[in-house]
Amino acid sequence: MSPAPDPRTRIVTAAARLLAEDGVAAVTTRSVALAAGVQAPAIYRLFGDKDGLLDAVAEHVLAEFVAAKTEHAAAEIGGGGDPVADLRDSWRVQVAFGLANPALFRLLYASDRDDDSPAVAAGLEVLRARVHRVAAAGRLRVPEEQAVAMIRAAGAGSMLTMLAGGHGAGPSLPELMLDTVLAAIVTDPPAWAGGDPDEGASMTLAALQAVRAAAPALPGLTDPERALLQEWLGRATTAS
Repeated sequence: MSPAPDPRTRIVTAAARLLAEDGVAAVTTRSVALAAGVQAPAIYRLFGDKDGLLDAVAEHVLAEFVAAKTEHAAAEIGGGGDPVADLRDSWRVQVAFGLANPALFRLLYASDRDDDSPAVAAGLEVLRARVHRVAAAGRLRVPEEQAVAMIRAAGAGSMLTMLAGGHGAGPSLPELMLDTVLAAIVTDPPAWAGGDPDEGASMTLAALQAVRAAAPALPGLTDPERALLQEWLGRATTAS
């Protein structure tokens, strides 16, 4: 027989359920204490106040989601599939998570709660890894960090717009935003990967991004030389 969850776990689990079912307003000290089977002072002792509890809830739910994403991303790398298709699939998973957890999504992204969240940071690393795969395949036409920033901004913006409702905020909005972003950051496969050799400048940029993505692991170079190579390639891609 497994031991009963500790009070902190019971409180966070109960608060997460209330948040998912009825929104932030339902997460009161009294309701959480009742649902978790604890006394109200225990909540203040463990979390300080309601904001501290909400931070813990957001971190708990998001951490579980990001852990699953991390595992899936690792499997994608081993599978050798199309990195752009994998990026699109991960976007759809993220959108589905936001729609299934609207109160949590607003809690994280309509405030500054995501700034210091380890789970948000871990999720960002998953996105960076996926974008890096696109670059390494010669498919990225912009610097990796720029691509990551564009994807994050489009994702959070489209989700918050959808959750707010209003004209034009239909279910197709996230997919349209992704199409727009991918058109700006992704190019066709390079000639060595079956692409069109007549793509010119786009192919040159993609090739530079691919070499830049591989630079940290290039043999025969010292760490300073690798860093210098990355700097040169970064300047070349920015100037192109």
